[in-house]
Amino acid sequence: METTLAVPQGQFKLQRLPLRKNEPLRAWDAADEYLLAHLAEHDLLSNNSKIIILNDSFGALTTALHSFTITAISDSFISQQATLINLSKNNQVNHAITLKSTLEWPIEPVDLVLIKVPKTMAFFEDQLIRLQKILTKNTIVIAAGMVKAMPKTVWKLMEQYIGTTTPSLAKKKARLIFTTIDKKNTPHKIPTPHCYPLENTPYTIHNHANVFSRERLDIGTRFLLQNLPQKAMAQSIVDLGCGNGIVGLMLAEQHPHATLHFVDESYMAIASAQENFKQATNPQQATFNVADGLNNFKPNSTDLIVCNPPFHQQNTVGNQMALSLFKHAKNALCQTGELWVIGNRHLGYHLNLKYYFGNCQEIASNTKFVIWKAIK
Repeated sequence: METTLAVPQGQFKLQRLPLRKNEPLRAWDAADEYLLAHLAEHDLLSNNSKIIILNDSFGALTTALHSFTITAISDSFISQQATLINLSKNNQVNHAITLKSTLEWPIEPVDLVLIKVPKTMAFFEDQLIRLQKILTKNTIVIAAGMVKAMPKTVWKLMEQYIGTTTPSLAKKKARLIFTTIDKKNTPHKIPTPHCYPLENTPYTIHNHANVFSRERLDIGTRFLLQNLPQKAMAQSIVDLGCGNGIVGLMLAEQHPHATLHFVDESYMAIASAQENFKQATNPQQATFNVADGLNNFKPNSTDLIVCNPPFHQQNTVGNQMALSLFKHAKNALCQTGELWVIGNRHLGYHLNLKYYFGNCQEIASNTKFVIWKAIK
């Protein structure tokens, strides 16, 4: 697969995370190329330009524009790690580049905002609202994405919160959206987490904008909650890819003497899980980890891991995230420790679990989901 991004700003070696042998996908897309070419063609940057880059999947934009003052904002820890790796691969250590989570925003006015349109429109709306306070009438805002991943909602939200939009022609199935800042727009309050009551419990669940199924309990989690593991002697339990932390919260009820570990690569997910765990009936010890899987866990350090792995990374569907989490789990589990996994039936995770663990048992299934257990 192609690993060198060639754009007017130069040539840059780039890689994706998590690492895979014979990676078939590039660390950038045609929208990145289109956006960088437009910046160069129209001479939109000066040495003093202050730039915000949102949702730079693997750091392609940040790496190409490394010589400017950049604040790169992302909800993805993995994206941030990839950005650091790609800056280093291209010998671009620049103290003018700052990486922030999507819950941290600068307060100074900005000259240029480059947005890679995210998959979740509620998250996009959240980001546009947070942007409002640092825009001036002269700020240039450009959104970029692949045409198939840019519904009409993108235009509507940008016009609602920023100003009049103008789309570019499509090139290589990518498009740019230009915005004229309208400072007459009434600034909106920073969004608060969406809340809903968790059925058959006293809990109210809080979800930030980029959390999966933020408005209601999804059917996969509901099925998992009906079939949670009963490992009575578990002292260390991991909710891996925890999202809003509902699974870990309910495991805490069943294992009051265990330490719970909530792990996700989304900053908004961990913030939501932390808020939700404050309601725990037995507020035992818990840790909250924004991380690339279980890289920071010691080998043989936990008894039970429960995982509902994502089957997409940004707009790319695939099993790379799940396979990475399975490998991490194998390393972190104690002998006889258990990994419980739920997935859509068609994903066939049992084959991967048998490969890594040498065993796999079906615990429960319905027409859409299967829960498997693998023992180290």
